[in-house]
Amino acid sequence: MYVLTIDQRGSSADIDRVPELLDGLRRTSGPFERSVGDEVQGVLAEPAEVVDVALHALRSGLWYVGIGIGHVNEPLPASPREGSGAAFVAARQAVDRAKAAASHVPLAVVSGAVRRGAAEAGRGEPGARACANAEAVLRLVGRLVRERTEAQWRVVDALRARNGHDPGRHGQQKQVAQELGISEQSVSRAIIRSGWQEEWAARPAAEMLLATAHGLVLEASGPEARTRGER
Repeated sequence: MYVLTIDQRGSSADIDRVPELLDGLRRTSGPFERSVGDEVQGVLAEPAEVVDVALHALRSGLWYVGIGIGHVNEPLPASPREGSGAAFVAARQAVDRAKAAASHVPLAVVSGAVRRGAAEAGRGEPGARACANAEAVLRLVGRLVRERTEAQWRVVDALRARNGHDPGRHGQQKQVAQELGISEQSVSRAIIRSGWQEEWAARPAAEMLLATAHGLVLEASGPEARTRGER
């Protein structure tokens, strides 16, 4: 499983933005909720959803994103706040590492391979290396997302609302230009400068790396890890 712990940046000098984030995450299959203070937590089973949630949180530049990969104790409770297991430990370590990378893209992915002791014990462990690879790709794509201007986001959001991830669909850019009251050339420039095509080309790679890391972490942990992890 994948546990995401998302913590608000600079919360002491800002308003509480947790309700806004939770509202934006309602489309995911896994429940997300406030865990403590200005922190949000959720458990997901699919790497595509992990990528979507992580990039959604990075978009505003207001959140640290920690992704823990590993076993969670079953049965899963209705509330993520009541969950436990190695993936929860790893997610906590991941968000702490994301805070240390705040000057870059504040996201980290940590292995919960409990046979090694603590999460991400030893960078040589295959699951940890796979997590590092997934983290690297997510940070690259996250940089594209974070650097978009408001004008570019208006175009990207309008295109995605119309046809998901295919900006090249015939007639689509013309329709968006009419909807936004701008020229087709402006729409085309926004697509190029926003890196939207590059983002959607890279998402499957991030998903594949997360899935590979998940398999390696669970293999390294063994079935007994289901009852050994502690939150």
